Amino acid sequence: MKPIGEIVKQKPIIGWMLFLGTIVIVFLLGLLASSIIERRAEALFAYTPQVEHEQWEPRNEVWGKNFPRQYQSYMQTADTTFESKHNGAQKKDMLAEIPEMVILWAGYPFSKEYNQGRGHYWAIKDVQDILRTAAPMDDKSGPMPGTCWTCKSPDVPRLMEEKGIAEFYKSTWAELGDEVVNHIGCADCHDAKTMDLHITRPALVEAFQRQGRDITKATHQEMRSLVCAQCHVEYYFKGEGKYLTFPWDKGFTMEAMEEHYDEIQFADWTHSLSKTPMIKAQHPDYEIFMMGVHYDRGVSCADCHMPYKSEGGMKFTNHHIQSPLNNVANTCQVCHREETEKLVQNVYDRQDKVIENRTKLEKLLAKAHIEAKFAWDKGANDKQMEAALKHIRAAQWRWDYSAASHGASYHAPLETSRIIANGIEKAQEARLEITRVLASLGYSQEVPMPDISTKEKAQAYIGLDMKTLNKEKKNFLEQIIPEWLSRAKERESSYPVKNL
Repeated sequence: MKPIGEIVKQKPIIGWMLFLGTIVIVFLLGLLASSIIERRAEALFAYTPQVEHEQWEPRNEVWGKNFPRQYQSYMQTADTTFESKHNGAQKKDMLAEIPEMVILWAGYPFSKEYNQGRGHYWAIKDVQDILRTAAPMDDKSGPMPGTCWTCKSPDVPRLMEEKGIAEFYKSTWAELGDEVVNHIGCADCHDAKTMDLHITRPALVEAFQRQGRDITKATHQEMRSLVCAQCHVEYYFKGEGKYLTFPWDKGFTMEAMEEHYDEIQFADWTHSLSKTPMIKAQHPDYEIFMMGVHYDRGVSCADCHMPYKSEGGMKFTNHHIQSPLNNVANTCQVCHREETEKLVQNVYDRQDKVIENRTKLEKLLAKAHIEAKFAWDKGANDKQMEAALKHIRAAQWRWDYSAASHGASYHAPLETSRIIANGIEKAQEARLEITRVLASLGYSQEVPMPDISTKEKAQAYIGLDMKTLNKEKKNFLEQIIPEWLSRAKERESSYPVKNL
C-alpha cells in the first residue's frame, strides 16, 4: 500500500477530504464535551439549595425553590383533564352514577356525597367542599374529628409535633380548619435535610411495631411504596379519642382485618334501614396491591404512578402522581413491550370483569338492606334478624373493600374478584335469612322495592334533606373558609425561611 503522503500528492482532493473530516470530528467531539460539561453544571446547580427551612415547613412552594423540577411536576396534579374508561382525574359524582350506594351508606355521611377523587393538589379543597364534613360554624361543632385531616396536608405532622399525636386526633375537624390549609406535598414524604423518604404518619409505624417489624429497616424500594401506605390503606378511628389505627394486627388480608374488627366488636355506624352494625372500608390500596403480581415482582407504587423522568442532565422522580394509563411509555412499557393500545385494553378487560360482578353485589346489598327494614317493620326481633345482619355486614365489607380501593381491579384482579364473589354469596345468604324471617311472621310475598333509580330518589327515600344540607354548606364555604385562610396566611408569614 502506498504511503498516505504519496496518495495525497497524486490525488490532492483526498487530502482535502481528510482535512475536512478531521475538522468535523473535532467539532463534534467539542460539542459532546461542551454538552457533558453543561449537563454536569446543570445537575450541580439543580441541587444547590436556594433557601433553608425547617422540617415541618408545610408550604410546598418553599420546598419547590430548592427542587423546582419536582415541584413543577407535582403541581400538575391539579390537572383534571385525564379520563380513562372507568376512572380519571376529574371530580365525578359517584352517587349519581351508582344510586345504590346511597342505600348502602344510609345513616352514614357518604350517602350525602361521594365523588371520584381528584389529584393530590385538591386534597384540602375537596374535603372542605364535600357535604360529608358538614358545615361547622364554630370550632366545636360538626360531626368530624381532627383525625379526618390526617392524610390531607403537610400541616398535619407539624400539628402532631406541636400538639401531640393523641391531642391532634381528639380535636374537632373545625378546630383545625385554619391550621390545615396546605394540600398534600413535600413534607409528607421527605426529610428536609437529606430529602430521604421518611414516614410522617405514626399509624403506619405503630401498625408495623404491633407486628414486631421495624419500618426503619425498609429498603429504598420498599419506601417508594410505604410513603404511600401512610394514607392509601384501610384504617379506623379507635375509641373516644378517635385514634387513627390500621387493623393489621392479624394480617393484611380482607379476612384478617374483618376478624380484627369482629373481635373488638367495631362498627363505623349502624345502618339506618337494616340496623346492621357496619364497617366502612376506607381505601385499602396498599393491602390489595400486596396481593397482586406487581408487588410480588418487587414493583413499587412510585414505579408506576411516579416514574423516573429525564430533563436536560437531570434524572428525577416525576411527581405528577397519576394513573399509569396517562403515561404508558414511561410506566408500563418500561417492562412490557406490547403496544400502548394493547396494554390499556388489558387494564380495561380486568376492570370490566371486576366491575360487572361488583355491580351485581351492589344491587343485591341494596335489596338486602331494604328487605331487612321491611322485616323490622313487620315486627321481627333482634334474635330473628341476627343471622341476616351478620351476613349483610360481611357482604358489604367485601363490596366496600373492593370498591373503595383505588385500582383494585388491576392491582390484584384475582383477589378482588374472589372477594366480590364471596360477597355475592353472603348477600344472597342474607336475603334468604330475611325471607325465612318474613315467612315466620306470616309474609310470603315479594318485598316491594322503592324507586331508587337516581341519587335524588334514593336520598329522599332514606330521609336526607339535601336542600338544607346544601344551603348550610354554601354558608360555611362563604363565611368560614375565608376566615380560616386569612388566619393561616397571617400565621405562615412568621415561618422562618432563610435565603441562601
